[in-house]
Amino acid sequence: AGMNGTAIENFVCVIFNVSFMNCTWHVGRTASEDTQYFLYWKISSLHQKTSGKEDFTECQNYIEDNCGRHTGCRFQNVTIENKKADFLVNGSRSGQNFQSYNTTIILYRIEKLTPPLNVTVNCTEASHSCEIQWQPPRTSHVKKRACFKYEIVIENK
Repeated sequence: AGMNGTAIENFVCVIFNVSFMNCTWHVGRTASEDTQYFLYWKISSLHQKTSGKEDFTECQNYIEDNCGRHTGCRFQNVTIENKKADFLVNGSRSGQNFQSYNTTIILYRIEKLTPPLNVTVNCTEASHSCEIQWQPPRTSHVKKRACFKYEIVIENK
């Protein structure tokens, strides 16, 4: 339902620094400057069935464009382990019906990992070799070190 082109476009979420998440979107192609969008979301287990809208909570920290329209949301204390999130974005403008947007995201798939920690390099001239050591990046959901793959780029300077 609602006027064509009023639903948001390019909805993207990224989790960073272990528990922070930003979700952003572009306003609908036919949305006017006085259009406002509202994001609702809920977290559930990957194996849990989705229920009604009453479980959704509204974004508490919106990102706004130059016109004051909501174009994203900042979240804190997001836990990833074995969870998914359902998102619903509605638009409003007096006297107009808007198309809503909804999607489900498996949270571990959108995490941007921190760099490896405590990187040390010890080189010896006598053996013309270097030993490089590090610890895995911080994450809230990966418990096994073997889950990580690393790439080392060595530049000869």
